[in-house]
Amino acid sequence: MKSMVFAAGLGTRLRPLTDKRPKALVKVSGRTLLEHVLHRLADAGADEAVVNVHHHAEVLTRFIQTHTLPIPVKISDESELLLNTGGGLMHAQKLFEGVDTPILLHNVDIFSNADLAAFHRIALPHAATLLVSQRETSRYLLFDDDMRLVGWTNLKTGEVKSPYVNLHVEECKRLAFSGIHAYSPHLFPMMASFPLVFSIIDFYLSVCDKVDISGYVQPDLEILDVGKIEALASAADFLQRHQ
Repeated sequence: MKSMVFAAGLGTRLRPLTDKRPKALVKVSGRTLLEHVLHRLADAGADEAVVNVHHHAEVLTRFIQTHTLPIPVKISDESELLLNTGGGLMHAQKLFEGVDTPILLHNVDIFSNADLAAFHRIALPHAATLLVSQRETSRYLLFDDDMRLVGWTNLKTGEVKSPYVNLHVEECKRLAFSGIHAYSPHLFPMMASFPLVFSIIDFYLSVCDKVDISGYVQPDLEILDVGKIEALASAADFLQRHQ
């Protein structure tokens, strides 16, 4: 299994910790966020990871090159321009040459009890699969009764994004994205017309009427967004409970 960790973000919600280091190198229980995610991926069967770098790119690159990590890591350099998740994945395409099964994608600032190995197996038949939950938020992905992605909505603003003109939002399943997903390399040609910088969610929304973009709910899923200062205090306890 191949994987990618999105680690290029500016880490603004973790300031001042990220003033002089990338958020991927913020530590919880003596281990960096990047190491926590890489160990989770390795345990799930990943034999390699691509990590994108931008904010303090040289610091993160040096760390990767000088530390023993659980799986080999390839660096996707975005030091000149932060490409967002979709653009970052497209930029890393050359590092996935020859791969024909879904790539497991994972945000560096997400802790979870997700069964990543089982999730990847479930993702195999689909063009892309998004791990989602019934977590309360203001922004939701919208799915039909077969758990096919059909749109997105922001409850605060009322905004809806969907390729389906007559979508009835109230009839859709509203689920929150976890920051963990699986992406088939066969989708790369459909990204060719996109700009350099774009969101992977916007890409999924633009093609979900043409290919199978599915959602999967793990019933007991627990997610902790450790990209926020206030979450770091509970991160160690979260890890201890899910070891």
